[in-house]
Amino acid sequence: MDQVNYRPMNIFPNEQKETDTFIDLDKLWSAAMRRLGVIIICVVAMVALAAAYLFTAQPKYTAATQILVDDNLSRYAEEETEGQTAQQIDNRMSSSVEILKSKALALSVVDKGKFAENDLIVDPPKSPVDLAKDMVKSVVSLVSSGGPLPSEDQVRAGRREKAAAILQQSITVERVGRSSVISLSVRSPDPVLSAQLAKTYASSFLTEELNANFDATERASVWLQERLNDLNIRAQQASLTVEQYKRDNGLVSPRGELMSAQQLSDLNTQLISAQAEVASAQARYNQYKVIIDKGSEAAVANAVVANRDTDNTVLQNLRQRYTMVNDREKGVVEQFGADHPQAVALRSEKQDLAQQILRELQQLTGSFRNELDVASSREQSLRASIESVAGRNQDANVSMVQLQELQQRADALKTLYQSYLQRFEQASQLQSLPIAKARVISEAGVPISPSSPRKTLTMALSVVLGLLLGGALAALLEFRERFFRTGADVQDKLGVRFLGYLPKIGSAQTDDNGSDKPADAIDGQILPEGDPIALRRKMRVAVEAPRSQFAETLRNAKLAADIVLQGRKCSVIGVVSCLPGEGKSMVAANLAGLISSNGVRTLVIDGDLRNPGLSKMLASEPDVGLIDVVLQKVPWTAAARVDRRSRLTILPMTTRSRQLAHTSELLASTGMSQFLESIKDTFDVIIVDLAPLIPVIDAKAFEPYVDGFIFVTEWGVTPVKAVQSVLQSEPQIAAKTIGVILNKTEMGELRKYADPGAPERLHSSYSSYYKDAIPGVPR
Repeated sequence: MDQVNYRPMNIFPNEQKETDTFIDLDKLWSAAMRRLGVIIICVVAMVALAAAYLFTAQPKYTAATQILVDDNLSRYAEEETEGQTAQQIDNRMSSSVEILKSKALALSVVDKGKFAENDLIVDPPKSPVDLAKDMVKSVVSLVSSGGPLPSEDQVRAGRREKAAAILQQSITVERVGRSSVISLSVRSPDPVLSAQLAKTYASSFLTEELNANFDATERASVWLQERLNDLNIRAQQASLTVEQYKRDNGLVSPRGELMSAQQLSDLNTQLISAQAEVASAQARYNQYKVIIDKGSEAAVANAVVANRDTDNTVLQNLRQRYTMVNDREKGVVEQFGADHPQAVALRSEKQDLAQQILRELQQLTGSFRNELDVASSREQSLRASIESVAGRNQDANVSMVQLQELQQRADALKTLYQSYLQRFEQASQLQSLPIAKARVISEAGVPISPSSPRKTLTMALSVVLGLLLGGALAALLEFRERFFRTGADVQDKLGVRFLGYLPKIGSAQTDDNGSDKPADAIDGQILPEGDPIALRRKMRVAVEAPRSQFAETLRNAKLAADIVLQGRKCSVIGVVSCLPGEGKSMVAANLAGLISSNGVRTLVIDGDLRNPGLSKMLASEPDVGLIDVVLQKVPWTAAARVDRRSRLTILPMTTRSRQLAHTSELLASTGMSQFLESIKDTFDVIIVDLAPLIPVIDAKAFEPYVDGFIFVTEWGVTPVKAVQSVLQSEPQIAAKTIGVILNKTEMGELRKYADPGAPERLHSSYSSYYKDAIPGVPR
């Protein structure tokens, strides 16, 4: 007896137990331990698969090299440029990685190393899976109609393409951190071949860098040359257009100015000069005109002015002669008086000289008048010329706008031509500098050990995968656990008393349907066939082993029945189950035998009219049975049998009862009531082995005659939902249920399903109390 609870409990209590929101490590560990076999099987299976893989997998050798991509390698040959940003560096490194992975570089490697002729690359050793695939392909090719055979060139090209594709799959290219270093690794079946491939890849990449730079520079030079020729022609044409426009419109003088603007400037200068001349001529003319108008005396007096303005020798001589005559006259007048004939002659000569001076001044005034007229005429002419040139200059300004546009276009083409010419010179110089912007910093060596398959890692990974798979499968099994495993499950899910565990006994165990089952394994041990438990001894297990756990559980059921049914003269106890095969017949027989062995008058009735499993435990098939007694064909004493050892009275069922259709009506009939009333004075306890509750309603029909039910449930087999549905749909039976017995319990597995500290975990501590051993059942 492992657990007894006599407290009355409501079926399916409404109050839910508070559950801990944290993970229960103890329950998790218990679940892992009870599913340990599944986990071990998964681990072993994965390890076996890993071992098979390692046995059949072809070893691969990996050779690695490192390439530094650095633009500074060409800093002495090229002009200095601004520093690159982090994004530009990342783009440069990503581009280099993709170039190393490209098909073009793979083809270059194949051609450079002649790897298309290497069978280790084109036709490597095949695994069993690949061989199987080739066989399937061969069969398919034989069945399907073949096309024309490929030519030798096609075969060669196909091997080249295949070798390049295999190389692309065999390389691993990645950037080392955030540096400018690229790591390239190559895998192949041969270590020397791996090193050769890695070196060829690095060399081909450097060559590709040089070729790419040279091709780009060459293409740029060709394009720039074509562009230069075009720009040169266009620039010359633009310059010629400018000059032709100047010539056609007469816009520019030799000094580089507008012709009209230059003429206007010159005319303005001449006009200013002419105006000055007119003013000067006008002043002289007016001055001399005033002198002449005053007469000869004024002319003589102002002759000095004429001497300053003109270089007239006649006027000067006349002036000098006039001065000399005047001086002589003054001397004669002073000496001889004014009336002296000489004084008169001198005065007459002086007047004559004055007239001559006047006439000379008149001539000068006339010349000054002519000069004034000429200057005025010139001024008028210049003014007219300026007005004419100013009109033409406005038209020239309009043409000048078009000229400036033509000139700007010519200048732009000339500047662009100079720029392209400079770039062409730079490209031409770079074309002669074979400098790659990458170099190998770590040469590939010959690997000494295979890189794959990695045995230790593969085995460790297989163990991990096995554990994960086993854990997932174990979790799935745990989530699908819908059965009774412990007494706590019975109390929590049904709310009824748990009466205990009945260990599973081995050998040919008969179920309630009458079929024989082979010996069952208990704690991993199979019962020997030389010591079977006969079917007729199944009903005597508790009697033959009275100090076993089996008998102790039945005693607990008897004690619970006595407490519930105390005060009754004769107790009728029905033994029921939900489904066939749960062992209720054996439980009923052993419970009755155990009670009878204690001196209690006990009758056990095989009430399963459809499949009388209790009757099949008898040594011989009965001729009459319960049906004959109920129908009052024979007295019950004629049909009953007595076990000599336990003194148990057994009322069996004949095989003819299987042909009856209305078994439930027979069990609820008046004959059954009269029979039970007639034997209550003869027996103290009546045990009735009833039919399962789910298939038929026989137990429900017999319920009014039963004082209490003992519910038998098979450990780990009977679904919880089935029992709950039965007890919910049959409240009369549920109300009379004394308790539940878990039958066919794997005692060795029981502790795995119990919570820490539960009695099931302590089974080994008190197993010594069970002195009697049952064959096939550990203590």
